[in-house]
Amino acid sequence: MRTLVRILLLLALAPLAHAAEGNYLYRAQLVQATPGKFVELVDLLGRESAVIASGGDAAPFIMRHSQGDHWDLMLIYPIGSYAEYYRPERIANRKRAELANAELNARIQQDIAWQEDVFVFGPPLDGVRDAFAGAGFFHIEMIHALPGKQSELIKEREMESAYGKFLGRPELFIFVRDQGAAWDVFSIDFYRDIKHYAESADIPADKQLAAAHAAGYTSPDQIGPYFRSVLAYHHDTLAVPISPPSKK
Repeated sequence: MRTLVRILLLLALAPLAHAAEGNYLYRAQLVQATPGKFVELVDLLGRESAVIASGGDAAPFIMRHSQGDHWDLMLIYPIGSYAEYYRPERIANRKRAELANAELNARIQQDIAWQEDVFVFGPPLDGVRDAFAGAGFFHIEMIHALPGKQSELIKEREMESAYGKFLGRPELFIFVRDQGAAWDVFSIDFYRDIKHYAESADIPADKQLAAAHAAGYTSPDQIGPYFRSVLAYHHDTLAVPISPPSKK
């Protein structure tokens, strides 16, 4: 009993330990479709979103790989907190929805060749939802920090976000791993389209210098080297949103 109480207490307080990075809990899932099943999988996941909503949970944000890493889809499931997500009533509602759609779940599993899951703490849900609703193009970076450099990596991501915001560029949304995959952080830039993404090339040098100073860099040229000084490896992916869920 004491062990159970200790575990429940840790689950309830876990987000507080991540307040600096954002304390809203998400589950991120990377998926690679079975060859020849990509279109079918996208449709099935759209239908699953409706099932998830019927069970009382928020439907995932779904992004489709355009170029970069090897996965096909990234799904980000809003959770809130471990304590809230694993309340008995929510578990029961999810189970009922899953049992009522067992065939759909089985078809999804058949159409997935590979997947990776991670629980992360990130920005408040309203901000993510608003950014996703207005975006048509995403830049996603998944980063594995050097040993002992996890906190500094988060600081670097925050500095780079401040640099972009100073220039009127989109905020860098930062998600920090709590448990799951090997990488430590992933971040997402939300853009209107690929032209919006490329606009940074037109920013005058003096404005870039002012933004770098405001964010804590000595110059814009320091951004890349500092980033690389705290990471073991990282993957960049350009992605686009998936169309609204199927109604079938």
